[in-house]
Amino acid sequence: MKIIEVIADQGHLDTILGIADQQGVIDHWPSAVAEDNRCSVRMLVSPDSRQAVLDALQSVLSTSDNARIIVTPIEVSLPREEENDEEDKAKRKTALSREELYNSVEASSRLDGRFLLLVFLSTIVVMVGLLENNVAVVIGAMVIAPFLGPNIALALGGALGDNQLIWQALKTNLAGMSFALLLCVLLGWWWPYEVSSQELLSRTNVGLESIALALASGAAAVLSMTTGLSSVLVGVMVAVALLPPTATLGFMLGSGHYDLAMGAALLLAVNIVSVNLSAKLGFLFLGIKPRTWLDQQRARQSITSYIIFWFVSLLALATLIYLRGQITPL
Repeated sequence: MKIIEVIADQGHLDTILGIADQQGVIDHWPSAVAEDNRCSVRMLVSPDSRQAVLDALQSVLSTSDNARIIVTPIEVSLPREEENDEEDKAKRKTALSREELYNSVEASSRLDGRFLLLVFLSTIVVMVGLLENNVAVVIGAMVIAPFLGPNIALALGGALGDNQLIWQALKTNLAGMSFALLLCVLLGWWWPYEVSSQELLSRTNVGLESIALALASGAAAVLSMTTGLSSVLVGVMVAVALLPPTATLGFMLGSGHYDLAMGAALLLAVNIVSVNLSAKLGFLFLGIKPRTWLDQQRARQSITSYIIFWFVSLLALATLIYLRGQITPL
């Protein structure tokens, strides 16, 4: 449960209270009218009705310049509310509203100094782990890697038809992966190394199991974000699919092992496509969509185009995997 506080002109008070009654909020408390002729209403709202309340409030207050809606988490509310309606439980797919999910994802997909520093640190750590064949160090790099946010933001932008978020996610993804790739190319050129580490060589082979891993990573990431669970473990899974092959590709290019670099590049491409495809399908299944009908129509066209693009790309890559396996058995 969370508190939704609405601050608006006094003339909206009856409408806001009507929304609270219509949507069946658990409780609500109107305040006195302030000197600026505004008042506030606090509502205690359950997860299954939070999105409907927010949509109704935004529709009513969209033309008001001085209205504000604030969502506040709460630790405990007593007495406890008993959930008896099994049908409502079954219908509930997400614990976060669209707006809460957007704020969380958008913040983690920004291209700034913090993001680039995390890319730098995770790349150095993963290269040490790969070259020394140290699984524990590779896992440490996976925890640091910040690639979860931009990839989920790309999928969410497609689900909402938000071109600005899509562009931001693309820019952050390209910048982060290009930075990591450049670092590893320079390392491979500067530090001649006999390629013998199993951790490194394993990222030059790609098979259908790699597709399954990336598809599961994207779906698990969406599930984690929308249910409000910790995304640390999911971040590790996505990093498994993206950071190590990126580092391997750069190192192999820098050290002149171009055949192995091609394998790493194919693995990276498969994982990027699979993660994004499963994430978009996840948002579609969970019913994440814009508020207004017009935006929903635009988003429907957007996500359909993106799903077709990623599906065709995955089919083409799967074909390449099969042909490569026929020529050079894995």
